[in-house]
Amino acid sequence: MTKITAPWLKRDAAQRVCRLLVDAGYQAWFVGGCVRNELLGAPVSDLDLTTDALPQDVMALAQAAAIRAVPTGIDHGTVTLVLEGIPFEITTFRHDVATDGRRATVAFADNMTDDARRRDFTMNALYAAPDGEVADPLGGQADLIARRVRFIEDADQRIKEDYLRILRFFRFYAWYGDQAEGPDRDGLAACAENIAGLQGLSAERITAEMVKLLSAPDPAPAVASMASIGALAQVLSGANAAVLPVLVHLEDVTKTPPDPMRRLAVIGGDTGSHLRLSNQQSRRLAQMTNGAAPATTGYRHGYEAGRDAALVQSASLGQAPDLDAIAHASDQVFPLKAADLMPALSGAALGQALKQAEARWIASGFTLTKADLLD
Repeated sequence: MTKITAPWLKRDAAQRVCRLLVDAGYQAWFVGGCVRNELLGAPVSDLDLTTDALPQDVMALAQAAAIRAVPTGIDHGTVTLVLEGIPFEITTFRHDVATDGRRATVAFADNMTDDARRRDFTMNALYAAPDGEVADPLGGQADLIARRVRFIEDADQRIKEDYLRILRFFRFYAWYGDQAEGPDRDGLAACAENIAGLQGLSAERITAEMVKLLSAPDPAPAVASMASIGALAQVLSGANAAVLPVLVHLEDVTKTPPDPMRRLAVIGGDTGSHLRLSNQQSRRLAQMTNGAAPATTGYRHGYEAGRDAALVQSASLGQAPDLDAIAHASDQVFPLKAADLMPALSGAALGQALKQAEARWIASGFTLTKADLLD
């Protein structure tokens, strides 16, 4: 039997949460991403547990132990306990009663297997006891070792329960799948059959998944697979995945960290229809795609903005970016000040003259001196 020996598992806070449940006669299992990532040797962030204790029982136990308890999703069986500043999301075993493709009506279950069957992928149906012993009711560990993202049991049924699972399929393939083997055929076929269901999802849910997908070290194979079945067009009409591999290569060559907005910029498409970007994300996207010279963007908005614009432009042209030029541009300070043109000019004329002089200076590659500009 596999056991994990994770530092987070041995932390006092984690063990206290487990003892709270086990000492009261309930089961306590870490589940999902923390177990999956620990087995992969990947970073672990969220610590989720599942139990046969009902949510009101978890609340009562926590209150009796003076542990902060937050009913984050109590109607669906979820309570969050906070110890030492660490949130532990505890959800009662459950199974789906009815689904409509976006949300599910659930009933509480009393066993792990029923709970596992309502999850999306086999690699997410892995459980770890407080001592680290791994329980694998649906054979997910073999899929995890093979880097195979496989839907639990009937792929078509899993997708119809929540159409967001189509995007999750490609996101998990980008992060955890075997790129050489390609995506699971049954899963890909089921996604292709159900892509129309993506139209019923909220822009917020689609955006969150796309950002996570495009944050993967190399999302290009997953995005290409999305495009091949029409899923990319469903969430980003007019998008083109062809340039993305070139950008990923340039990021690797220039040792530039992955960035979802930079990747979105080269994919293109109508981001306003099915995505809901923040003001900052929209501003960054515009800086990379507004047609300005990357050096100008670097001068006006800083090195990182110029670098991103240069990478996007270079990927589209199939050439290496000149990041030294961006670094040089981002260090420049316009040599003229309003006082240099006063009192001869004032008001709108002064502003226009400064704007024209700055444009000449930028066009010169920042070489014109103050004297040149005043001449």
